[in-house]
Amino acid sequence: MPNTQNEQVKTDTSFDENYIDENVSVKTNKTKEFIKKFMKRKTAVAAFFVMCFLLLMALFGPSLAPYAPEAYDYDNILAGPSASHLFGTDQYGRDIFSRILAGTPLTLGVSLSSVIVGAALGTVLGLLAGYYGGWIEMLVMRGADVLFSFPDILLAIAIVALLGPGIVNVFIAVAVFTVPSFARIMRSATLAVKGSLYVEVARSLGCKDGRILFVHIFPGTLQSLIVNFTMRIGSAIMAASSLSFLGFGANIADPEWGAMLSLGRSYLSTAPHMVYLPGLVIFITVLAFNLFGDGLRDTLDPKIK
Repeated sequence: MPNTQNEQVKTDTSFDENYIDENVSVKTNKTKEFIKKFMKRKTAVAAFFVMCFLLLMALFGPSLAPYAPEAYDYDNILAGPSASHLFGTDQYGRDIFSRILAGTPLTLGVSLSSVIVGAALGTVLGLLAGYYGGWIEMLVMRGADVLFSFPDILLAIAIVALLGPGIVNVFIAVAVFTVPSFARIMRSATLAVKGSLYVEVARSLGCKDGRILFVHIFPGTLQSLIVNFTMRIGSAIMAASSLSFLGFGANIADPEWGAMLSLGRSYLSTAPHMVYLPGLVIFITVLAFNLFGDGLRDTLDPKIK
């Protein structure tokens, strides 16, 4: 009798180990397949490295800047790019390259944090609308339709005009116009996953709605969430920079990319580098996030090889 129990324990242990090993092997193979498929998209890979460089700039750029962002040099006012000032100087002799490095955490921080908050709210609303339907779906989708009726930048300007200028209000404005995009996408993804067999099994076993939503349905919508999140960052950067350029965002003296463009427009004919170089940084940043999002979408799409 003891031998039978020992054999049973060994059998159960062996099954558990094999089950875990198989799951780990499947996950490893999927990861390798994803990396191999993604590496075939050269533009997306290049965009990924640009994104990593930008994130490093946001973390370490201010400490690596050759000059203080508010250091005045009246002997080099409106100087063009040179060895001592890579991107030239502004009307006060401040080093533009140092100011761009110092402004990277502000610009990227506001954009990323606003998209994170907007994505979180939109995801919850989309999950609830897709799962429950009825009046919840009607309220969420009609609210999204109302917000979609305004162009993103106009909606952001309207919100900031009501709340007042300031970087915090820019964060709120960008987060608000980000919500309906995620709500609509997550609703569609939830509807697609809700009828899956494993969801029906979980429901028949008596799982609560909260567990079904966030344990069984939400993981199946991650693909859509990740792709949309990546591509919305570029739009958020453009919106935040545009609001600062119009005077609704960061203080005009702050080293924020949009505010630097606003300062430079008065010297476009005499010192065009004040506009072209910060504008080029914004262009490259937005392009990198968009190209990476496109590559990520194509990689995760099973129909595309």
